[in-house]
Amino acid sequence: MATMKIESFSADWIETPCDALVVAADEDWRARQEIQQLSTATQGWLSRLLESGEISTKPNKVTVLLGPPQIASPLLAIVGTGSRTSGLNNIHFRAASAAMKTICTRKRGTVRLVGLGASPLELRAAVAGSMVGCVGQDLFRAEKSLIEPDLIEWVGVSDPQLRAGQTIGESINITRRLVNLPPNYLYPETFENEARAVAVDCGLSIEVWDKAKLEQERCGALLGVARGSVRDPRIIILRYQGSSPDAEPLALVGKGVTFDSGGYSIKPTDGMLTMKCDMAGAATVLGILNAAAKLRAKRNIVGVLGLVENLISGDAFKLGDVLTARSGKTIEIHNTDAEGRLVLADCLNVALDQKPSQIVDFATLTGACVVALGTEVAGLMTNNSKLQSEIQSFSERCGEHTWPLPMHSFYTEQIAGKVADIKNVGEGRWGGAITAAKFLEEFVAETPWAHLDIAGPAFYDSPKPWADAGGSGVLVRSFAEWLLA
Repeated sequence: MATMKIESFSADWIETPCDALVVAADEDWRARQEIQQLSTATQGWLSRLLESGEISTKPNKVTVLLGPPQIASPLLAIVGTGSRTSGLNNIHFRAASAAMKTICTRKRGTVRLVGLGASPLELRAAVAGSMVGCVGQDLFRAEKSLIEPDLIEWVGVSDPQLRAGQTIGESINITRRLVNLPPNYLYPETFENEARAVAVDCGLSIEVWDKAKLEQERCGALLGVARGSVRDPRIIILRYQGSSPDAEPLALVGKGVTFDSGGYSIKPTDGMLTMKCDMAGAATVLGILNAAAKLRAKRNIVGVLGLVENLISGDAFKLGDVLTARSGKTIEIHNTDAEGRLVLADCLNVALDQKPSQIVDFATLTGACVVALGTEVAGLMTNNSKLQSEIQSFSERCGEHTWPLPMHSFYTEQIAGKVADIKNVGEGRWGGAITAAKFLEEFVAETPWAHLDIAGPAFYDSPKPWADAGGSGVLVRSFAEWLLA
């Protein structure tokens, strides 16, 4: 996949010309070597601006200064990173992204960044953030609101950290682009094409189950959801081998509902408008696999993507229908807008065939999770405390927040069926994110499994200081770091 050019820079970063110079400043800016160098070069001009408060050091605040004296760049951008003791582990990712989002509203040749991060984790995050900030959601606008520069130069970043950060940023942008594609461009068949392109680029093996194969494999839950669309569904199986052939793989499973109307439990217009994002789980898995393969993670990984459209037609599945999942379990349909868990039911069963050591699924599954945790935090539900601890630890280290929700056995009672084995929703509105997870738990047997409900953070309804609206690529970076550890 083509990406913007990114290089390390080791010459005099103040006196060597570039089109824009970005420098980080925290609350303790007087102790920052880069700020003192700039202040000396400008004969105290920069320090006076910081002292006066004309330049903010608050997180993600970007101050653009034109024609700075004694500096070879015609534009100087100071980006705030707040307090060094704030504990915000995503601060350098967001600061780099915010700076690029601010200055890339017009074409720039070379942008040089200085002072963003110190540890390897922070440096990789900052490099990835610089790639995210200059890419917008306006894929089909003739006049782009954000324009990638020709070259991003990094001062004080070693080549290994630079290349790792670049790969992670590229992988986030793969996920974001897929989420941002409109549903008439991205549907199961074209998602397959996108997955094939990623597989070829980074050396994954790919297996595609078309409708005939899905019928042969008795994937009745997924096929039930797909019945309302003229576009045939897919299951895509991607494999990466980073360890010995006999080592048990990690299975990553992604919900890929490329458009969700809600079916006969139809969504209102406002709720349906952004439902192109309902494939974010599958896009997240593809982004993680791209990063893992290019960073040569020392694990075997299998990705299972379930791709369907949930639409309405004379053949669409109905309330009261009973579907038989691939596992043989029967499911009463009480709500056709609770379709993602049906898709995942068959995908999880396919993942079990791979004899994985662990399964992690990603899905924009429930509005209930957004009500519970808001738009910045993903719900984390699991049958294994060790896996929960690992995921939460790495996501917190990267500043991509996950939060565990309880999985007590009594929640299972709410999905007990009267006509079939189980039903696809719980009792009433309460605990909807948890009862959805308990439904999924029915299809993982005893394998350590975690479910990440990313309905809140996967899609920004409005722009953030550090990113355009649309797909966020959340958790690609955290899982890339986890797999590298």
